[in-house]
Amino acid sequence: MNHPTQLSTINCQLMINVTCAIIVNVRKQVLVTQRSATMPLPLKWEFPGGKIEDGETAEECLIREIKEELSIAIEITRSLSPNDHQYPDKLIRLIPFICRQTGGELALKEHAEYKWLDAKDLLDLDWAEADVGVVEEYLRIAFTNKNSCC
Repeated sequence: MNHPTQLSTINCQLMINVTCAIIVNVRKQVLVTQRSATMPLPLKWEFPGGKIEDGETAEECLIREIKEELSIAIEITRSLSPNDHQYPDKLIRLIPFICRQTGGELALKEHAEYKWLDAKDLLDLDWAEADVGVVEEYLRIAFTNKNSCC
């Protein structure tokens, strides 16, 4: 699945395609990261990921971004529905994937903090707005398929 960086324009704004990883561990906990105080949307929680570069698939982007930001290797196990969100200064399409860690030692390079949370605790965080729809879809899947999800 290829998601070009400049997918479309809406109201003369480019849509920016961004991937995110819902990394689930063997205890079914989900990795969440807190944006640093110097990043846009400071101290908001998010699923880690990043912008798709030209010529890169969403999957390639996610694997690269997670390696760069967290120093870990992942395997993508499932895709979720993209979530479009209009921020005041940009329009993004967040493209989420459920993943598992396959190697490396988690080390933050950009984020302020990380947590491994049970699904039931995800809504307690102050999320970046674009991630809220992804959290909600993940929770629907997690609670519908308790034994087989993720």
